[in-house]
Amino acid sequence: MTHVFHRNPKHDYPVVVSGQGPYLIDTTGKRYLDASGGAAVSCMGHNDPEIIAAIKAQLDQIPFAHTAFFTNQPMEDLADILISDAPQPLDKVYFVSGGSEAIEAALKMARQYFLEKGEPQRSHLIARRQSYYGNTLGALATGGNFWRRKQFTPLLIEVDHIAPCYAYRHQLPDEDIEAYGQRVANELEEQILRLGPDQVIAFIAETIVGATLGAVQAAPGYYKRIREICDRYGVLLILDEVMCGSGRTGSFYACMQDGVVPDLLCMAKGLAAGYQPIGAVLAAKHVYEAVLNGSGFFQHGHTYMGHATACSAALAVQRAVRSRNLLPRISALGEGLAARLHERFDNHPHIGDIRGRGLFRGLELVADRESKEPFNPKVQLHTRIKTHAMAAGLICYPMGGTIDGTYGDHILLAPPYILEDTHLDELVEKLGQAIDGAIAEVQAL
Repeated sequence: MTHVFHRNPKHDYPVVVSGQGPYLIDTTGKRYLDASGGAAVSCMGHNDPEIIAAIKAQLDQIPFAHTAFFTNQPMEDLADILISDAPQPLDKVYFVSGGSEAIEAALKMARQYFLEKGEPQRSHLIARRQSYYGNTLGALATGGNFWRRKQFTPLLIEVDHIAPCYAYRHQLPDEDIEAYGQRVANELEEQILRLGPDQVIAFIAETIVGATLGAVQAAPGYYKRIREICDRYGVLLILDEVMCGSGRTGSFYACMQDGVVPDLLCMAKGLAAGYQPIGAVLAAKHVYEAVLNGSGFFQHGHTYMGHATACSAALAVQRAVRSRNLLPRISALGEGLAARLHERFDNHPHIGDIRGRGLFRGLELVADRESKEPFNPKVQLHTRIKTHAMAAGLICYPMGGTIDGTYGDHILLAPPYILEDTHLDELVEKLGQAIDGAIAEVQAL
């Protein structure tokens, strides 16, 4: 009997006892290839001695001191390294303990920015349907996933949602990909005008949509148009790179590949690769200076923000990413993974789309490829795939509700940056076994 209130109290979880590179090992000695980094977290694999040594060294110095009284050197150094690679005008870093906290901080920072500027009437946030920003009430309200929001709706603030940039489902037959991107981007301008040009605080989006859509990239030119609209109406652009950032796409900040810079950028997960919990908001110079030259105080905070040990872990991870020259490796591994996925699944009768960038890849499952009809959600295909994958010794991230929060299934892959080609072969082989096994199980019902 357990006294732990587990995520799923009805599930019997294996007990993990150790890790070795991209593998996790349970009490029976079974090895699991971590093809999703848990939830796009463990980008440096498990039990990296250099990162662990940095954490131990920090514990010997000072584990924690509250940031209302002190700064600490790992936090200062980590902020320096993050800004050294960030596009201008991103200039300051606000540290928190995870992705949901980063989103909450960014939303509050955006609101206070306009208070400092003398525009208190700005009160609306705009996000996208089928997005996910975390599970605190503010982040959940901003997210556009029906399944995650449904039971908490009475507690959520009102946020306006526009269409996602999801070409596989919504691009018209006679529409090229660039035209599609412009069309859905223009929904933002339409929504701003409906609410009032001086009433909107910010537009928030995942640079590449993770958990709810499965590595869906925006159409070419989409974000440049979004940036133009935000600038025209003085609206802040917040980009969520909690999952897709920290190098996962082959550039440290995913938005750099889209040719756009947000006013606020949220990150977590791969920031410290799971070795410690940490998140961050990168703020543009004009956002920071509005607070500095206004009230002089950001009215927000959490106990463990800027935690010295967490910052030392993240600093060790980021130094390792750079000293080991992992960004080009991520791009090469990503191309290798994509090639293997296409070879294995391009002609699969139930894989409708293979998508993503770098080591952030997704597969969308369909009952019929030609019509794109999804599987009946009652059969819980994604849950069955996860079970079959775990049985095969593979950790991946299947989810349901891809299309609208109810219908559709996809699999998200976000493996560690340290894989070898043999791991890619193992990943795709076991993934194929899990998909085929789950579908055969559904077809036998």
